[in-house]
Amino acid sequence: MRGSLTDSHGMTALNQKEFARRRKQLMRMMGPGGIAILPAAPVKLRNRDVEHDYRQESDFHYLTGFAEPEAVLVLIPGRKQAEYILFCRERDPLRETWDGARAGQDGAVADYGADDSFPIGDVDDILPGLIEQCERVYYTLGVSPEFDQQVVSWVQQLRSQANRGTHTPQEFIALDHLLHDMRLYKSRAEISAMKKSAKIAAQAHVRAIKSCQPGMREYEIHADLIHEFRRHGCAPSYSPIVGSGPNSCVLHYNQNDRLMEDGELLLVDAGCEFDYYASDITRTYPVNGRFSPEQKAIYEVVLKAQYSAIDKVRPGNHWNDPHDAAVKLITAGLKDLGLLKGPLSKLIKDGAYSKFFMHRTGHWIGLDVHDVGDYKVGDEWRVLEPGMVLTIEPGIYIPAGTKGVAKKWWNIGVRIEDDVLVTKDGYDVLSDGAPKEVAVIEKLMARAGKVA
Repeated sequence: MRGSLTDSHGMTALNQKEFARRRKQLMRMMGPGGIAILPAAPVKLRNRDVEHDYRQESDFHYLTGFAEPEAVLVLIPGRKQAEYILFCRERDPLRETWDGARAGQDGAVADYGADDSFPIGDVDDILPGLIEQCERVYYTLGVSPEFDQQVVSWVQQLRSQANRGTHTPQEFIALDHLLHDMRLYKSRAEISAMKKSAKIAAQAHVRAIKSCQPGMREYEIHADLIHEFRRHGCAPSYSPIVGSGPNSCVLHYNQNDRLMEDGELLLVDAGCEFDYYASDITRTYPVNGRFSPEQKAIYEVVLKAQYSAIDKVRPGNHWNDPHDAAVKLITAGLKDLGLLKGPLSKLIKDGAYSKFFMHRTGHWIGLDVHDVGDYKVGDEWRVLEPGMVLTIEPGIYIPAGTKGVAKKWWNIGVRIEDDVLVTKDGYDVLSDGAPKEVAVIEKLMARAGKVA
């Protein structure tokens, strides 16, 4: 789903100067003699002749802001006639009556900053000639197998004509190696969009907390989330997880149809896209508005671990530092509650916590929920720098029947997740509009009349 505020041509709300800056930066990195080729996302069928809502490929959007399918971006640094060429659909009044307005070649130049634009139907005739002029082709193989075949066929076509003096590029370079490192560092405009996305998602979580009560179905909470997203012009950035009772212990649960019962916890993992930028927030709270002693004990361990992990988000620290902090606090908390036994250092070294905390503490976030960017540089964890945005999401999950665990702990699944920006001086929690303190959650549910 697009999940962004756009005009009738599907233009992003970001200033076109932002996209031009990105293209220039990429072309500086490529240097003269290179050509970058990037196809738009294809239209995908949901079933029979029903299409999924179209959402542009993130790299393509990052460089163009162009929201239409059947398009190809070409960048040729230093080319005098045109450095930025956009192949796209022609205007077609009949098709536009059915499917909506198209930019066409004039719109590609006037509205999207292309130096030149050609009909997508001419790509086979024109693009091989552009490739022939270059020494290096920047293209990412394996993302679009069908388009891969076209690129390979163009190069093979040139090589077959080598005896006639046709030039063939000497080098293929993965475009994503350059582009994804660029995307890891968010600009002011991107951070602004991510703050808005997180604010809207936080409001959706508050709505869900206020709505929750025993006897509801999980999909009713799901509906509250979607309502709040859509009333702000957004769509979900992923399929929401709304897991009550035993489902709170299923990490990627998304069936969302169980009857929520008194005395259970509800784990809600949901975010939205604003102007293509994702948020990703998880909150866990009691269905009846009041944590039981056991639920509160586990929740407080996770919350303490999350605060400790967030405090490690600062320039100069390594990517893994927040995870190490969360592991230490969760292992200590589980030991204090009698769920783990033995010396703390040995429990951590042996990974004893992974029985209850089996995932990592976060991931990059941006245009994609699990955004691009290397987590290691060589053999070392990446150093955190200003402009990077990541999630911090420790959890503890104790499904029914867990060996060696008393029944009173069963079906307690807790995850607390926030989106955190690395700033010059430390961090900024973008999603802090969603409450997570026990007292605040219980008070909010009591005010809504949801306490049993």
